[in-house]
Amino acid sequence: MVIVGGGIGGLAAALACGRQGCFGLQGEGLRLIEQAPAFTEVGAGIQLGPNVTRILQGWGLEQGLAEVASFPERLEIRSALTTRLLGMLPLGARAQATYGAPYATIARQDLHTLLRKAVEQLGGVDMELNTRIASASPAGQRVQLRSEDGSEQSAACVLAADGVWSKLRSQWLNDGAPRVTGHLAFRAMVPQFALPEALRSEVVTAWLGPDFHAVQYPVRGGEWLNVVVIVHGSIVGDPAAWDHSANAGELRARLAYAGSGLLDLVHAIDDWRLWPLSDRPPLQGPHQMAIGRLALLGDAAHPMRPYLAQGAGMAIEDAQQLALSLQAHTADLPAALAHYAAARWQRNARVQARAIRNGRIFHLQGPMRVARDVSMKLLGEKLLDVPWLYGYGIQ
Repeated sequence: MVIVGGGIGGLAAALACGRQGCFGLQGEGLRLIEQAPAFTEVGAGIQLGPNVTRILQGWGLEQGLAEVASFPERLEIRSALTTRLLGMLPLGARAQATYGAPYATIARQDLHTLLRKAVEQLGGVDMELNTRIASASPAGQRVQLRSEDGSEQSAACVLAADGVWSKLRSQWLNDGAPRVTGHLAFRAMVPQFALPEALRSEVVTAWLGPDFHAVQYPVRGGEWLNVVVIVHGSIVGDPAAWDHSANAGELRARLAYAGSGLLDLVHAIDDWRLWPLSDRPPLQGPHQMAIGRLALLGDAAHPMRPYLAQGAGMAIEDAQQLALSLQAHTADLPAALAHYAAARWQRNARVQARAIRNGRIFHLQGPMRVARDVSMKLLGEKLLDVPWLYGYGIQ
């Protein structure tokens, strides 16, 4: 099997499949192909619910996760205008007791490194860098892959884990480009010691405002703080290639009416990165995740908005299911991939849809915003806990 893409999803798939003994499928090994000349990971932080940390622990990564992640004690929802606490969900010991695994926050680079090292230590996975795959097409009982430099290779099956702008998805499904959401994400990750003491935090805080929201949480054992502010807006140019150093003054101007709690934090950070957010509509069927000997995983299959904090989590869940499906159908790879897609598409579609809904709720204006805040104050934990999400996979 060939995995195209060496990000979190691709590495998770390589690790999960390797741990399940999915080497030697139809007489060949497990290969991972990455277009970059070296393994790197951009972005800032990631939240990992118990549904995800449970899988990572099952892969033997509990100690490694403990060394690089943070484990916040609670989630706070606050008004971005008044800083008033609207609702709170205990995490920490409650997540462990309720779902059998912790709620973690981690730098994206740290999770990527943790997975890469685990794959290298596992052995048996051939990782090929600096190779751009231009196409992958069925050829009898094989899949023919062609690189942009014209070289070719074949595989028993191919997994596309090449992100939201997946070239292989575009070729296989011919369903157009991802949709631009009209939301922009300003991201920053800073050492907590560089912040005034009053702005340092060991909890997850979501600040809800009209047409914007912000999330902050600790990473790297609490030594760093990850901050993301999402606003309405558009960019000029190709969104697939658009990521640049943001103008801190622009963000501060956009949040001029925010309360001091959030505004002081934004003013304390000078270095931001800016990404336009893109996604696709929720999956409509298993055919959007597997066709014959070709399969999609993570953002290549179901790119989602970040308002449920499950993008990386769904890729890791995909990887676990892929390994189980391949193990159950070793002799029939199309059947294995069909089994994988059937097991995953509805779950992913539900998460995609809930993320879209959350985004609307986070950015409410006027009377609807007031009603949201009252509901949050009255129901709090009942609204914030998501048993169907965090309890996934518990037997």
